[in-house]
Amino acid sequence: MQVLLIDDDAKLPELLGPYLAPHGVTLHYAPDGPRGLVAAESRTFDAILLDVMMPGMDGLEVCRRLRAKSSVPIVMLTARGDEADRVVGLELGADDYVPKPFGARELLARLRAVLRRARPEVQAEKLQIGQLSADVPGRVASLRGEVLDLTGLEFDMLVALMRRAGRVVPRDSLLAEAGRADVAVGERTVDVHISHLRAKLGDDPKNPSIIKTVRGVGYVLARDGLALAHLVVP
Repeated sequence: MQVLLIDDDAKLPELLGPYLAPHGVTLHYAPDGPRGLVAAESRTFDAILLDVMMPGMDGLEVCRRLRAKSSVPIVMLTARGDEADRVVGLELGADDYVPKPFGARELLARLRAVLRRARPEVQAEKLQIGQLSADVPGRVASLRGEVLDLTGLEFDMLVALMRRAGRVVPRDSLLAEAGRADVAVGERTVDVHISHLRAKLGDDPKNPSIIKTVRGVGYVLARDGLALAHLVVP
């Protein structure tokens, strides 16, 4: 995902860039509105993060000019709490609005949400890893043709792992990867849900072969483990 950040706070890309990169997001930066418009025309971006309160040309004017030429998803960033500013931004064509200060995980979830709405191919996304499949818009997962009885959060976590099958998903960012930054994260929240998910996949709790733990890092959906997967029937 190629994302352009237009914001006069030079520290923001330094904070966001390192967090977003491991999640497949390359962050490009422009420090003001005019240079942001030039950058937006110089290449194709998947989304634009746009600050409202910038000196000179503010974010609302940048949004208006961007919308006159492009349908690229725009997420407005602002420290303002005034509802009128939020309404104006949305009326000008912004796709979402995130007030500062915000968490990087929430921002990642918002980016993915606007892309899901903007891209028809994501709306029709179907994942297949071995005999494990997931119909994302239909929110149905199956193993060896048998529908899995998953909670909403378990389904979202499984989809996040399937999208990055064979690669480690850090424990502290798995919920954001699943687009569930709204879920309160306790010390054991992710581990408990992974345990439930393993049980429903028929994974050995003592020596899991489907969802493996990478100690001190996170979890990985192992492609080879799915070749041996079996469904535990209650």
